[in-house]
Amino acid sequence: MVLTQRKVRALGLCSGGLDSRLAAELLRLQQIDVAWITFETPFFSAAKAREAALQQKIPLTVKRITTPYLQMLKNPPCGYGRYMNPCLDCHALMFKLAGDMMLKKKFDFLFSGEVLGQRPMSQTKPSLRYVEKHSGFEGYILRPLSARKLPLTIPEKEGKVDREQLMDITGRSRKTQIRLAETFGITNYPAPAGGCLLTDKGYSARLKDLLKYQKNFLEKDLELLKYGRHFRINPAIKIIVGRTQKDNKQIEQKYEAASDTMFQLNIPGPTALLVNNSEKQSVLLAAAICAGYSRVPNNEPIEVKIFSPDKHTTTTVVPIAPAEVQQFLI
Repeated sequence: MVLTQRKVRALGLCSGGLDSRLAAELLRLQQIDVAWITFETPFFSAAKAREAALQQKIPLTVKRITTPYLQMLKNPPCGYGRYMNPCLDCHALMFKLAGDMMLKKKFDFLFSGEVLGQRPMSQTKPSLRYVEKHSGFEGYILRPLSARKLPLTIPEKEGKVDREQLMDITGRSRKTQIRLAETFGITNYPAPAGGCLLTDKGYSARLKDLLKYQKNFLEKDLELLKYGRHFRINPAIKIIVGRTQKDNKQIEQKYEAASDTMFQLNIPGPTALLVNNSEKQSVLLAAAICAGYSRVPNNEPIEVKIFSPDKHTTTTVVPIAPAEVQQFLI
C-alpha cells in the first residue's frame, strides 16, 4: 500500500490508560504526528492523561467541559447505564468537541484506544457506530487497536493510514495489549479501572437528588457530592456532614457564605453544611445532626458555631443520634 507523502496529523482522545497510549504509538510507527485531547468535569479528571502525556512526550490539550456535559447529562438521548453514566452520549459529546478542535487545528482525523468488545455496553459495534454517527464526524474516527475488525475509515481510504499496520484486537482480555506495551517500552501505566464517578452507586444517588431538588446549582455543588454524609430531610433541607478531616476541609472550602450555613464544634468533630438555607428551624436541626456525629454522649447539650449568610453566632443543642436520621441518608 502506498501512503501519501504529506505529513499526517491525528488527534486522539486520551484517558491516560494503556489502550490510549498504545493507539498513539501504533500511529507514530507510521510517522504520523499525534496529539491528545482530554476532558475534565467534576465527574472525572485529566490526571492520568497528563501523566501519560509526560511519559510519552505527546502534546496534550485539557478542556473543562462541565457546562455542555451537564446539558447532555440531564437528558441523554441514549439513556443511562447502571447508574448515572450516559456512556454512549458522553463519548459522542467528547468526539464532537475533539472534532471541532480537529477542524480548527487542521488535524486529519481522530483516534481513540477503544477496543471492540472490551466493554459490553459501550464498545460493541452498534455502540461504536452510535457514537460515531452522533459525534458529527462519521468516518473520521479511527480505533487503531481494533481497526481491522471495523469498517474502513476515511483516512484509511485516503491512504493516510496503513490499515495493515493496525491491530485486530477484540474482547476483554488484555494479553495482547500487555505484550504490545512491552514492545513499545511502556511499563508504567494504570490498572484498568473506571475513573468516572457517574458509575459509582453512592455518587449517582446524590447526583439524582441534586438534579431533582436543586434546579440552580454551581460546580462546587457537584464537587461536594464526593464528600461527607448527605441527608435530604425534605425538598428545602439538605445537610452535609463531614466524615473525615478531608471532608471537613472540602466543606469549608466550598461553603458559599452568601447562601449556605456552616456548622462547626468547639471539640473535635464534623463540619456540616446546610445548603442554600438559613431558616431558623432548619439551622437548629442541622446543628443537632452535626452534634450527633461528635463523641458527645446522647442528650448532653453541646455548643455549635454557626456561620450563616447574615451573621456568625453560636447555639446550644441536644445532639440527634445518627440512628434517628439514618432514613434521610442519600
